[in-house]
Amino acid sequence: MTGAARRLVLEVVGWLLLVVGIAALVLPGPGLLLMFAGLAVLSQQYEWAERWVEPVRLRALRGAAESVETWPRIIASTVFALGLAACGVVWIVKPDAPSWWPLSDDWWLPGGIWTGVTQIVSAALAVVLIVYSYRRFYGRPDAVAALEGEIDEADEERHQHRAQRDSEG
Repeated sequence: MTGAARRLVLEVVGWLLLVVGIAALVLPGPGLLLMFAGLAVLSQQYEWAERWVEPVRLRALRGAAESVETWPRIIASTVFALGLAACGVVWIVKPDAPSWWPLSDDWWLPGGIWTGVTQIVSAALAVVLIVYSYRRFYGRPDAVAALEGEIDEADEERHQHRAQRDSEG
């Protein structure tokens, strides 16, 4: 692959991951994780993205730690992930619109099979992240405290870089 083609592929993949990650902050899916992946790819091309990789990674880990702080959170996250997978199966099977559906049948389960596939993939990622978070953070206040320390350090570095840039320009 030529240098220009590689750069184009990295740009497209990086921006796609970043935009999907931002959307996944409010939609089902691992938003911060996708944003981290997008920034990691874009950081090969842009200095601004490189500065944001570590803070976003650390905040994604903080979210992971918070998601397994208590059993109700673990159960709720797991039930949500399984519900998302079940919705994906329904989307793939695509049963006929029920009689109570008020809109045109064309609006029943829009998006087709790929919507179902993405829901199942998101659910699988969610379960993997729950297991990872549980193993890394549950009942380990030392791991959470170390993470908070890393976040503070990354924030301080970013503020120092901003102050240096402002004083130069």
